[in-house]
Amino acid sequence: MNSSSQFPAPSSQQRISAAASGRMKVQLKPGRSLMDWIRLLKSGKDMTGLRGRFIEITPEELAKHNTKTDCWICIRGLVYNVTPYLEYHPGGEEELMKGAGADATELFDQIHSWVNYDSMLKECLVGRMSSKPTYVAKVSVKQPGLTMPREILLNGATVPDSSEKRPQDISPRYEWFQTEDTITIVIYTKQKDIDSDSMIVDLEGGVLRTEIRQQEYSYIIHLELSHEVEQEVASVRCSSKVGKIELHLKKLSNTVWNDLGQPREHHNSYEKNTNRDLFYWKCNLISKVDVSHNTRLFCFQLPPGCHLTIPVGQHVYLKSCIQDVEVVRPYTPVLPSLYPEPRNDYQSCTNIYLMIKIYPTGLLTPIIDKLQIGDSVSLSSPDGNFKCTQLKGMTELILLAAGTGFTPMIKLISFTLKISYFRKIRLMFFNKEEKDILWKDQLDNLTSKDKRFEVEYILSEPHLEWTGKRGRIERSLCSELLSRRTEEGKSLVCVCGPNSFTEQVVGFCKELGISNEEIHAFSG
Repeated sequence: MNSSSQFPAPSSQQRISAAASGRMKVQLKPGRSLMDWIRLLKSGKDMTGLRGRFIEITPEELAKHNTKTDCWICIRGLVYNVTPYLEYHPGGEEELMKGAGADATELFDQIHSWVNYDSMLKECLVGRMSSKPTYVAKVSVKQPGLTMPREILLNGATVPDSSEKRPQDISPRYEWFQTEDTITIVIYTKQKDIDSDSMIVDLEGGVLRTEIRQQEYSYIIHLELSHEVEQEVASVRCSSKVGKIELHLKKLSNTVWNDLGQPREHHNSYEKNTNRDLFYWKCNLISKVDVSHNTRLFCFQLPPGCHLTIPVGQHVYLKSCIQDVEVVRPYTPVLPSLYPEPRNDYQSCTNIYLMIKIYPTGLLTPIIDKLQIGDSVSLSSPDGNFKCTQLKGMTELILLAAGTGFTPMIKLISFTLKISYFRKIRLMFFNKEEKDILWKDQLDNLTSKDKRFEVEYILSEPHLEWTGKRGRIERSLCSELLSRRTEEGKSLVCVCGPNSFTEQVVGFCKELGISNEEIHAFSG
């Protein structure tokens, strides 16, 4: 498993709540696509305006370049002339201008961090800061037996230590023991609702990395093991009632271990999730099935030493290098079907299913579509801010999806139908034509299998024989759907689709009196 320092995504907003200020794409002018930007990078045009010179820039000089016709930004000490990129920026010129003439590192980490800026802007590199601007940076301050994050200002003034909010007596710890042929690592999370969705285990080349993800923090064990073990993790057991996790590794020899291993980066640390780096694995394609005329269900298999389940509502990233530019796209893992047959623990933790619409003129999806069985792709650890705790106290789930915005709803539907106190799950599914409806047969079958589930299809360009609803998203449809809620129940509204669709739905819901806490918008 490899960390990518150029792709940190510590606080990716690809999936944002309606209350959050996330990244939304804007309509770009013709000829301003990512592929057009890559062509411009390869054209040989001087993107810096300095004719190849690499200079040192003072904060005062940086501040002078703060207009749309002369826009420089600083990211991690490096300065880029982003003036030619403004028209190509998916989030619009105004969003990028927020960092004009200043250090934009924090802005980048909050909103743009899933983008590999080094690859995207390498031809725009002007130089390096001669002295770093003052901004808040994260450093690690070691405490006995555990590393906790602390925030300081570069000029030496301190701000409140974040560890005060997470006392050490409630932070996780671990211990280990051995038998003749087994190593067992026991992690005490001190959190009773822990489950397999909360953890990532990676064992590669004798290096073990385990990450336990909690609400705001992650606990990391990272060791180069003292002796050789079998490539696959023998078993992972979660005891949610006591908050305990056990990892079992098989020794390759009967050697008695004197210690577990040598610490690696971030070992035994308890860090904010916003500081976490994403990790990538090379995953092999093991199956590819048509879902519709332009959408496929891909199944990728994680490496043997990886144990991972994707939490409900979270996504992963696929990346590929196209003409020396790293292209990354988010996709929400789904189930193999709406009512999958029970799978063993090994399958559920090693196979990742992605439902992907193929765009013939797209940048990444044609490459994915051409993959053959056995080919590999780079797939990241999970990211996103949807939490199943948002469902706590809810009795109804209202879902509005357009096109492949259906994908995050799949696990949500399956998950909530297993909860007895959920009385209704309603899906309003928008598509262009009937042939575009994903898993229509399965959705229809699910309505007959479980009376709590309802689905309604709305088509914008239906055939003459279509008897269902016609049109696009509008306030009256949202009003009608929300009016079906029971007075004594409490509902969560989840939305996913093109950004214009999502913005409209969220706006309509707020007009109809739905609070931010009752809406979650998956946006990308």
